[in-house]
Formats: sequence, C-alpha cells, structure tokens
Amino acid sequence: MMLKIKSNRHWRTFLNRWDVPAEVLAGDLDWCTPEEDYLDGFFCYRGYWYHLGMFMRLPATPGWDAQHGDSFFSGVLIKLSSDGETYQVATYYS
Repeated sequence: MMLKIKSNRHWRTFLNRWDVPAEVLAGDLDWCTPEEDYLDGFFCYRGYWYHLGMFMRLPATPGWDAQHGDSFFSGVLIKLSSDGETYQVATYYS
C-alpha cells in the first residue's frame, strides 16, 4: 500500500512555552517541564499540540526529518529548516 502525504509546505515558526494554553501544558504536555529546557519547539497542527521532543527521526521518508505516529496507519511528519527555527508539517496515512 502506498503512503500518502498531505502538506501545504508552508514554513512556520515554532512557538514558545508561554504560547501554549495552560490546560494543554498540564494535560497532554505535562512531561515538558521548564526545568528540563522545554521552552520552545511547540506547535499546534489540526487542533492538536505537539512538541519537537515527541518526534522520532525517520530517515526512510525522503524530504521529511521526523515522524509522530497517531495510529498504525497515520501520523504527522515534520521537516526542519537548517537553522532549526522553522518547520513544515504534513499528515501521512496509508
């Protein structure tokens, strides 16, 4: 089965910890503590909040740097700029 990837390929800037709603930091992202240097690298995609630390490098997908699996058949891909300040994001599914 062929992997399908959907993205508008727009470059976006990562958000800082203070841009993330407090209820999200207390819930899904409670592992991102400021003491452990989780101050930036956040973004919201399709209504869900992510941190760069949730992604795993994926060298087998050309053009994308890392992935976060939502299910066995779908997830989110990310491509980082050379300076690490901006990113592109996509949805993948099969």
